[in-house]
This record gives sequence, structure tokens and C-alpha cells, in this order.
Amino acid sequence: MTGAMGPVLYLLVCGCPVARDAGRLVQLAQNAGWEVCVVASPDAVKFIDEAALERHTGYPVRSRYKHPSDPDVLPPPDAMAVAPATTNTINKWAAGISDTLPLGLLVEGLGKGLPIVAAPFTNSAQAAHPVFRENLDRLRQWGVSVLCGEDFYRLHPPGAGENHAQNFPWSLVWDELQRRVAPNSP
Repeated sequence: MTGAMGPVLYLLVCGCPVARDAGRLVQLAQNAGWEVCVVASPDAVKFIDEAALERHTGYPVRSRYKHPSDPDVLPPPDAMAVAPATTNTINKWAAGISDTLPLGLLVEGLGKGLPIVAAPFTNSAQAAHPVFRENLDRLRQWGVSVLCGEDFYRLHPPGAGENHAQNFPWSLVWDELQRRVAPNSP
């Protein structure tokens, strides 16, 4: 799958227990004819099975910036999904901070006007922080589809993320991505 035959999705994965199931979104997208490239935050690497994702996608999992003289190993994206997104990623992204490869790609993707779906996985205490709520609203105002709240999944109490990771609604992330890219399809 290295010829970029169909549209290309960058799945940007952040460090939390949900990251280990990122292959579920890869499969949904591939079933619809998409090429998928996984880009993981340095903390996400602790949760994912890089080798399995590379076998499944046909592309290396990137987690660090490359040297500017090195060739690009991933095709350019047609859309992005940051799932799971952490509060750290949401807050830094809204501030324009690019200190990890996924954040740099999100900042750039927003600037390019790419369809982007963000699906935070966080606990109820972190989600209640005023800056996080403001940043979710800011990203929505900028055209990002943000899936967060009771209509997406019920927030869990602090310290219980591991017990709720299996409930992350990957299919809703895919449904929203399809909705976002449909107007751009030929």
C-alpha cells in the first residue's frame, strides 16, 4: 500500500490508553479505500504497536521530525484525524505550538484548510478546565470538527481512563471524517 492510490488520512495518535486501538480507525478508513499514515506523539509510542501498524498501513509510523534534507516517507494528507487527542495536545494546538510532529502537522493542516477531526479522550476533571473548553471552541471556530462531550462519549473520572478506553467510539470519528470530506470529493 505504498503507492497512495486513494485519498490519504493522517491518523495522529496521542499518548493515552485509547492509542493502543488506533488500528480500528485504520481498518475503517482502509475499508473505504483510504491510505492511512499513522503519526504518533512520543508518549503515544508507549501505547501503540508500531510494527503492527506499519504492517497494516504499509507506511512507517512517524513520531519525530525528520531532518530537512531527508526525503518524505509519507504521501501528503487529504485529511487528518487526531484520535485520541489529549488535553495537552488540544491546548498546545490551539496555541500554535509545534513541539511534536503531530502538533506540527496539525498546525500546518489547519493552515492548509485540510479537513480535520479531533476526538479528545480525557477525564471529567481535565475536561472541566476553562482553557480546555475555550480551546475546543476555538478549534471549532477555525473549522475543526471536535468530537467531545456526552454525545460522543461519557467522560470518565480521573484515574479511570484505562477502564473506559474500550468505549472510545472510533466509528463516530470515522463517520465525522467521512462527513467532512464528502463535500471535497469529486
